[in-house]
Amino acid sequence: MDVMISDAVKYIGVDDTAIDLFESQYVVPEGVSYNSYIILDEKTAVMDTVDKRGMEQWEKNLLAALDGRKVDYLVVQHLEPDHAGSIARLVELFPEVTLVGNAKTFSMLPQFFDIPLEGHMLTVKEGDTLSLGEHTLTFVMAPMVHWPEVMVSYESKEKILFSADGFGKFGALSKTEGDDWACEARRYYFNIVGKYGAPVQTLLKKASKLEIATICPLHGPVLKEDLGYYLGLYNTWSSYQPEDKGILIAYASIHGNTAEAANKLADILRDKGAEKVVVSDLAREDMAEVIEDAFRYDRMIVAAASYDGGVFPCMQDFLHHLQAKAYQKRKVGILENGSWAPTAARSMKGILEGLKEVTIVEPVVTIRSTLKDSDIPGLEQLADAML
Repeated sequence: MDVMISDAVKYIGVDDTAIDLFESQYVVPEGVSYNSYIILDEKTAVMDTVDKRGMEQWEKNLLAALDGRKVDYLVVQHLEPDHAGSIARLVELFPEVTLVGNAKTFSMLPQFFDIPLEGHMLTVKEGDTLSLGEHTLTFVMAPMVHWPEVMVSYESKEKILFSADGFGKFGALSKTEGDDWACEARRYYFNIVGKYGAPVQTLLKKASKLEIATICPLHGPVLKEDLGYYLGLYNTWSSYQPEDKGILIAYASIHGNTAEAANKLADILRDKGAEKVVVSDLAREDMAEVIEDAFRYDRMIVAAASYDGGVFPCMQDFLHHLQAKAYQKRKVGILENGSWAPTAARSMKGILEGLKEVTIVEPVVTIRSTLKDSDIPGLEQLADAML
C-alpha cells in the first residue's frame, strides 16, 4: 500500500490481512494496519515500530526508505506489542540508535525486551522538543490514552500530529481504501479506548492549541482533509455524548421468544415515529458492533431471558462490557422473559444502576414464556416512555 505523506516523512507500516482477532477478541474481517513512519532529515527518526507479525515486511520498508542511512532515533509513543513488537529488531539493526520516550516508557520497556538501554535513552516530558534538522518534534504526554506511558508527537515544519492509537481504526489499508472512516473507527474507539474519555478530552484540549495539517495514527489511514470532522467525532465520543438519536434494542433469547418480543417492540417504536431503531442478537452478532451502537445512540432497550436465577449469559457479558467501557448518559428500558420465576430484569437493573447518569425507564416489562396479545399494552407503554 503506497501511502504518501511528504518527501521527508515516509510511511513504513504494514498490513495484516491474516489476523482473525485483534487483541484476541475483536473480529477484523478486513484485517488491520500497523503504522510506522520515518522522518528523513539531518537526523532520522522512526516513529514507532510494528507488531512482530509484520516485522519482516516492516524491516524491508524501513531499509528501503533509509537507502543506506542509519536510524538516529526511535520514538516510542506506545509500548503495546502491536506497535512496539519490533523494537528489539531495530536495535539489532542499529545498535547506536537512541530510544526516545518518557519516564513511564523506560520503566515499562524492560518488561517487554531485554535490550541495552544505558546511553541509548532520551527521556522526554511534556513540551520537550527534539530537532532533527529542519524538522522538530514536540512531545505531548497522553497518559491513559489508553496506556499510562502513551505520548504523541507534533512535527512543526509539516504540522503533523503523530497520534499514537488516537484516530485509529480497524481495517488493512490495502482492503479499506475509500471506505467510510467512522464505522470502524467508532468500533475501535469504544471497544479499546472507550473507558478513557477524560484522558482523551485532555489530549484534545492540548491538540486544539496546535496547527495540525495531517494526523498520522498507529492504525488506519493517514488523515489529511476535513480534520475538524475527525476531531469533532472524537470530542463527541470521549465526552460520552450520543452521536445520533436512535434506539438500540439488544436482546438475549434462548428459544426465540424473547427475540420475537424484541422485534415486536421495534415495530411499535417505528410505528410511533422513532428516528432509528437497531435490533441486535447478542447471542450471534459481533459484541464489539453492539457495543459501538450502544454508545452511538441516545437510548437503549435490553431484552433478555431469565437463566439460572439471573440473566442469559450473553446479556450479562454485554452489560459487563458496557460497565467496563464507562457507558453513561443514556436512557435505558428493560424487557425480561421468564417462565416460572423471572429474574432477568433484576440482574440487568443491578448492573445498570451502577452506571453513571443512566436513567432506567419505567415500566419494566415482563413476558411469560411467549409473547401474547395481553403483553402488547406493556410494550406500547415502554415504547411511549422511550420516545
